[in-house]
Amino acid sequence: MPSNKASFFKIVFRSIFRRAENLVFLLKDKLSERNFIYFACVAVAITCSFAVIILKSFAHNIFLWANNINGFLKLPYINSLLPIAGILLTVFVVRNFLNNQIEKGSSKVLYAVAKKGGIMPKKQMYAQIVTSSLTIGLGGSAGLESPIVITGAAFGSNFAQKYHLSQKDRILLLACGVAAGIGAAFNAPIAGVLFAIEVVLTDISISAFIPIIISAATGALISTITLSDDVILNFQQTLRFDYHNTPYYILLGILAGLTSVYHARNFQKVEKFFGSFKNKGYRRAFIGAFLLAVLIFFFPTLFGEGYESIKTLASNNPGLLLDNTMLERFKSEWVLLAFVGVTMLLKAFATGLTLGSGGNGGNFAPSLFVGSYLGYFVAKSINLLNFTHHLPIANFTIVGMAGILSGLFHAPLTAIFLIVEITGGYDLMVPLMIVSSVSFAVSKQFEKHSMDVKSLADKGEVFTSDKDKNILQSINFYNLVQQNYKTLTLQDSPAKVVEIFATSEQKIIPIVDEHKSLIGIVDFEEVRAFIFNPNHVKFMTMSEIISQPKELILFEDKPEKIMKLFETSKATILPVIYKGKYFGFLSKIDVLESYRHRLKEMIIE
Repeated sequence: MPSNKASFFKIVFRSIFRRAENLVFLLKDKLSERNFIYFACVAVAITCSFAVIILKSFAHNIFLWANNINGFLKLPYINSLLPIAGILLTVFVVRNFLNNQIEKGSSKVLYAVAKKGGIMPKKQMYAQIVTSSLTIGLGGSAGLESPIVITGAAFGSNFAQKYHLSQKDRILLLACGVAAGIGAAFNAPIAGVLFAIEVVLTDISISAFIPIIISAATGALISTITLSDDVILNFQQTLRFDYHNTPYYILLGILAGLTSVYHARNFQKVEKFFGSFKNKGYRRAFIGAFLLAVLIFFFPTLFGEGYESIKTLASNNPGLLLDNTMLERFKSEWVLLAFVGVTMLLKAFATGLTLGSGGNGGNFAPSLFVGSYLGYFVAKSINLLNFTHHLPIANFTIVGMAGILSGLFHAPLTAIFLIVEITGGYDLMVPLMIVSSVSFAVSKQFEKHSMDVKSLADKGEVFTSDKDKNILQSINFYNLVQQNYKTLTLQDSPAKVVEIFATSEQKIIPIVDEHKSLIGIVDFEEVRAFIFNPNHVKFMTMSEIISQPKELILFEDKPEKIMKLFETSKATILPVIYKGKYFGFLSKIDVLESYRHRLKEMIIE
């Protein structure tokens, strides 16, 4: 009987799904292209918002459950055990249900935009929800926002693929999903719009703002209706800016930039260390999770996203952070300050252990965590050292979040308006602008690319900060290589050169040996003065008329280097070498034409 009931519900669900699908196809036929995009951005935003609700609610309830048990037992070891279970369960799901593959970090969205025309795998619509829920819900020291970004992007991309939309519309809906995710996660629609535009998209026109704004607003609206204030990060204090504190905000911006570099580099070192493990299964997961458990045992605020501790730090009683820790009986302002400073420095290692050992999450929430702790540490240190000027600690705690977010993600506008929205006012706009811009400038001096992009940029796969390079990365240069050139050898007569030039449009003839290695070329422009003179050619050998190409393109060369070779050689066509053998010729004209075509596709109108 139960199996029959399950089959019945399965049939009903499929029937409803098919009807909904047919309705969407009907709308696509009846509506104009622009109106269908408006409908699509709302549909994508709604589905993405419910994914956010599931993620945030699960993580928050697990956090409350763990802390209730912890408070009852008066020992922090429960918080230590849960992340081990969460990471091991995540690895189990990835190995057994996701083909041992899971994409982490918003850099995967950037890669999809830059190299795949906005195409993302279907499994990302559910894989991120399941794995990040297990990892972070059970205490992994990472954030849910990167999984939310990937999930939203996957919803948008696959909706566009399902209903056969163009590449421009696919990338636009991908960005709509991202905007809806951030908007719903923080109830911050402006931040969602800015994140999609500032971080994800390579180029955009004014008209494309409308679908992204609609998606972000829809996500924020659903979040407002369904999620309580306890689940999302927000602040209720009345905050005011005192211009006398400007020098201290500049100091905070400088320290935020340096701390961003520290966090990024140490996180990447830890993640790289675990990535080098030969056994990448349960053994790696257990070792990393165990080390994370040790950190959480001594510093319980490293448990989970850390948003509750941020709220506590910005409140009137930040000493609550020491409750249920080894330092509870030694409560004092100096002990709390030391605890906050050490925790801030350890967050990079805790997040690296979480993700490097096999858990899933991102660095968005950790950046806010580190920023709030840095802001508190700076303001409290100055106050405790009896400086004549007393600093508002809550303001610095909140503004510090924008500093680290800007420094890590190179997204100052997103950082500014996210904090504005979660604090509910614009009174801190000036210090937010100061700290975010200074932090961005400082971190940019040490790290050319943001943390999420750096690993891809090092491989030459994506450059979101440089649109020209980004478009070049999306071109498959080797599809443009012409391999139909007739070749000759040194043993051939120059008369064959005359024949090729006379009977074809070929202007360059590659000269190869018996192993297909390139010896040289015969360039029509260099031999045209005498090549059609029979008397002259009759007494010449092939070695007398060949020349060396100005540059050689190796098959493994990156797009940026290829364009530089064209520029330095002043040539319009260059030979391509693959594994030491002649492969074909690449034309600069073909590359520029492909660039023009890709530019037209990628600019969202």
